Amino acid sequence: MADYQYLGIEQADAVWTLTISNPPANMLSRAVLTELDIFLETLVKNPVPKALVITGAGSFFVVGADIKEISEIKNGAEGEEAARLGQRVFDKLERLPVPTIVAVNGHCLGGGNEMAMACTVRIASDRARFGQPEINLGIIPGFGGTQRLARLVGKSRALELCLTGEMINAQTALQIGLVSQVAPEEEVLKKAQGLAKKMASKSRPAIERILRVTREGLAASQEEGLEMEAKSFGELCGGADMKEGLSAFLEKRRPKFQDR
Repeated sequence: MADYQYLGIEQADAVWTLTISNPPANMLSRAVLTELDIFLETLVKNPVPKALVITGAGSFFVVGADIKEISEIKNGAEGEEAARLGQRVFDKLERLPVPTIVAVNGHCLGGGNEMAMACTVRIASDRARFGQPEINLGIIPGFGGTQRLARLVGKSRALELCLTGEMINAQTALQIGLVSQVAPEEEVLKKAQGLAKKMASKSRPAIERILRVTREGLAASQEEGLEMEAKSFGELCGGADMKEGLSAFLEKRRPKFQDR
């Protein structure tokens, strides 16, 4: 495992916890995004954990891109390059073969919200705040916000958030489907890790196929998605984990999957 300046990694059996740490507000500078890209690439090549929890250090989750770096952008080509870096990293995050659970422990704005939306599940602290405030700077979300937000909460609510730049609280985020759970501030990380542990207890081949088929199916027609589902279902039939799962069900015990 490489040494990271901005990332803290805690390994607990099959669940890893990644903490973004760039005080005071965990901004996604180019250096932070580069480290995150390197870390994600290690998981793509060798997915050791079966679930990954992501959170922010201190009282913030991630408040967005580095404003100083944005102010130094000189022209459109440099701006497009900056956007493509964030998009590339978050696409890699979204395509990981392991589930990612975000413990949103504080403000989750701009690039922070875009990173959270690239993950599998979002759990929010009751003091968390969400938003895409880029329009207040005369720009637009550049790390996938205009695309993932509309897909998660619907076109109307997404456009309202992007066009006003206003923040919403955790309860509103829950109501519109941006997050799946809200927990007290002191419990949000523990709840995310508990959910990750539950997912990590399942069969790795089944986990990987659910993630892939859902992601790719949503980008295709329903007919194409059903075809992907049927093929993946067939690939798992007769495997060791299917046999163990059926035996455990019939014997009324918890399965002990071998991940094959």
